[in-house]
This record gives sequence, C-alpha cells and structure tokens, in this order.
Amino acid sequence: MKDTLLLTLALYLAFPLFVAGAPSREVPNIVFLLTDDQCTYSVGCYGNEDVKTPHMDSLAREGIAFDNHYDTTAICMASRANIMTGKFEFRNGCNFEHGALVEEHWQASYPMMLRRAGYLTAIAGKIGFVVADKPGGKGVLPEEDFDKWGAGPGQTHYETRKNRSMAAYAGKYPHSSRSYGAFGADFIAESAKAGTPFCLSISFKAPHKPATPDPLDDDVYAGKKFRKPTNYGRKAGAHFSRQSRQGRQFERFHGWNYSDNYDEVMAIYHQQVHAVDVAIGMILQALEQHGVADNTVVIFTSDNGFLCGSHGYGSKVLPYEESARVPLIIHDPRHRNSGKNLRSAALTGNVDMAPTIMDLAGVRQPPGMDGKSLMPLYDEPSGKIHDALPLINVWGPEKVHSLGVVTQDKKYIYWPYAGEGFEATEELYHLGKDPAEMENLAPRKGYRNLLDEMRTIYDGFVHQWQEEAVPYHNYLPFGVLFDRGISWKDKQAAFQAKGEKRRGRRKQ
Repeated sequence: MKDTLLLTLALYLAFPLFVAGAPSREVPNIVFLLTDDQCTYSVGCYGNEDVKTPHMDSLAREGIAFDNHYDTTAICMASRANIMTGKFEFRNGCNFEHGALVEEHWQASYPMMLRRAGYLTAIAGKIGFVVADKPGGKGVLPEEDFDKWGAGPGQTHYETRKNRSMAAYAGKYPHSSRSYGAFGADFIAESAKAGTPFCLSISFKAPHKPATPDPLDDDVYAGKKFRKPTNYGRKAGAHFSRQSRQGRQFERFHGWNYSDNYDEVMAIYHQQVHAVDVAIGMILQALEQHGVADNTVVIFTSDNGFLCGSHGYGSKVLPYEESARVPLIIHDPRHRNSGKNLRSAALTGNVDMAPTIMDLAGVRQPPGMDGKSLMPLYDEPSGKIHDALPLINVWGPEKVHSLGVVTQDKKYIYWPYAGEGFEATEELYHLGKDPAEMENLAPRKGYRNLLDEMRTIYDGFVHQWQEEAVPYHNYLPFGVLFDRGISWKDKQAAFQAKGEKRRGRRKQ
C-alpha cells in the first residue's frame, strides 16, 4: 500500500501540469500574504470600526471574505506546514516538540508544485519550519527551492538589518514589515519583466510578540480607546475547562497586561497590523505599476489568531474562536463575481490554501490532501466544501492537549487529561447562537442529541488520526489519548511505551 502511494505521488510530481479540465485562460500570478497571530477583530472588514486596515478592507470589497475560516492547528510552525502541504498536522508530522517537515511532504507543497510547473517563486519573512530528509532529522531552510529568497530561520526579527536575506532593505526600511512590501514589489517588477507567471509568498512576522511596532505609525492609534469584546475578562472564561487554564495562555491575561493596560496593549497590536496593511499597499501598487494586477490573485490570511483578553486569556494555541478563527480574503480580478463585496459563511481551513493555489495555477493536486480548493465558493458563496474540521493542540503542557471539531455553526472540544485530580472534560458551543462561546452546552439538559451528533463527528477524526497519522514524531500515541473510549490508565501506558521505545533507540 505504501509503495503504491509513493508511486502515485511520484507520477503527480513528474507531471504537475497534466490537469483534467484545466482552464484555457492564462494562468494567474499568485500573491499569498500571511500574518502571524492576527485575530479577526484586528481587521475593519470583520466588523471593528476602531482599526485602520484600508488595503485589507479593499481586498475584501473587491473579492470575497470568509467568516468561518479556521487554522486547524493554532500555532505558527504547524499551521504553516498545514498551509504549505494541505494536510492536517497529524498527517504532515510537523510542529514544535515533534519534528521538522519531512522532505516527501515538502516536495508536494504548493511552492514546489508551482515551481515545477514553471512559476517563478519567491518567499520572504518567517517561513516557520525547516525541511528534513527523514523523520527525526535536524532539517534545513529550503532556500534553494525558491527563485528569490527573503526568509529566515526561527522567529526572524523586526529589525530588518538582523535578517540576513533582507539586509539590503535595512537602510530604507529598518522595520521588517515594510521591508517585505519592498521585497514583494521588487519581485513583481522582475517577474513582470520576465513575462513568467509568479507565486509570491510573504510571511510577515507581525503582529507576533514581542510587540515591536514601526515608529512610522506611532500616530495612528495615539491615545485611542478600544472597545473590549463582549467576552472580555476572567468571568467570561469561568465555564472553560480546568485544563485550558494550565498553559501560558491563562497567565498572559495579566502577564501581557490585557487586564490592566488594555488600550495601550491593543494600540501597539493594531499598530503592527497597520504596518502590514501599508506593506500590502506597496505590493498592490507594484501589481498596478507593472501591468499585472488584472491577472494576479491575492490571498490574505493568518497562521493563527490571538486571545487579546477574551475569556481572560492571552496568546493562541487553544481551540477557542479568537485563537483558531482568522481572517481570510481572496481577490481574483478575473472572476465575474469580483467587485461585489462578497462574503462566505462556509467552513474553511488553513489546509485549503495549498489546494486553492494549485487549482488557480492549473496544477494537479497531489494525492492525500485534507484541504479543498476554495474557488467553488468564489463561484457560489452560499455553498460549502467541508462539513467539519479538526482543531488540534498537541503542543505545550500535556494538561492542555486537546482535540476539537468545528462545523459551520457548532463546536465540540475534548480535553483528555485526567491525572492529578483532573477529569476528562467536554465543551459544546452553538456558534450560530453564541459566537462569543459564553455557554458550554455539554453538561446542560436538553442538548444530548446535539452532543451525541458532535461526538460522532469528533470520533470520526479520532479514527482518521488512528488510521492515517504519520508513524513518527510521536503522533501515534495521540490517537489513543483523544479516544473517548479508552481509560486514562491505558492512555498513560501508550505514552510510556512510546517513551521506552525512543529511549531504547538512543541506547543502540
């Protein structure tokens, strides 16, 4: 079976342009813009009148904004691997504390597929992962796999001069956000001159901590008072699981000053987003200037959201709305529906990015992707492509490990940890009626049918994990951990056995 799958993948990689029913029109250029830690309420077109994001808002007016877009793992390294490969974390095996992205998955990523199809490719910013030739390998940055490289290792830096691949831009653009706009504009100019289709990927560091806004934007939110979300504060999180309070996200409500200095903290956060918006404007201007705007699709999203005080939490990772749901905007100027200020309530996920980009480029999608192209929703915004998606966290303290499932209007979360006086916990939210997640319906009478329905969906993803998880980087034991039908004692034994196996290998 494995040999057959590898052979199938090899054939796809060898003939990436052989697409049944490929569009006859000219293939578009593609610009993929990714921010880091950006929640939906940092963008004007998602309903926040306190912020200034004119270019993001313009993209939404001209294209389509997605209102139920989720990062299936809400932490940067794994989310970026999900985006590149179109696969859930347990199927690509990449995250902090687990391992690098293995070469076989990288070879089927959207940058590699498009480059083989004849696209010029470029990336700048925080790529967020490394590529290893085999499981457990150290991994390296895939610098040689792009025609133009402006990315860097780890978290990268807000000071442009500290980013080796971007140092040439440091004099004019000392802050990284605008430097990435300049990089993008230069690549667009070079590609337009060459007359070759291009795929530009910009991975902004902003608005990731440590908060480092561009001084050029100091006046944008000076003295601004920001409205707090309806679910702000510790009282609004009292119904959350005890497990969810064991990670750093709970402490950071106070540690990052959401509790006592909200306006200043949010002014800095939104200022960083504003600088990204300026950089997007630089890129859009370059598309117009070099005559390629009418044939360039622009996609904008974030690798995860951020809990800026909602429910009394800070940061990301947790499967709650502010952390897992993020903005997504697509503008395809060639499409008949563009210019109509479209919105879609369909359930979509970060794993849909690679299939969408390949669909746009006319490149056949490799086998085994979990994501689907979003372009049918551009055709028909009221349609749907997913019934449900998983929300995964297998990073950080074991108490905080969780698996959830989300549909278009409902969410179920299972917290398996049951040691040290904890009990496995379920949470159930009707997002259609309670988008702020203020009422956990799981323990309430009258919701048993809905709970059973969501449990069934959840169990389906657990089964997929058990059947399809990569057999490395410690993902298999989580198929046991998330199984609702297995005792805590047996779950502990599964992880202990895995640990003994690893220790045995090291002794050899």
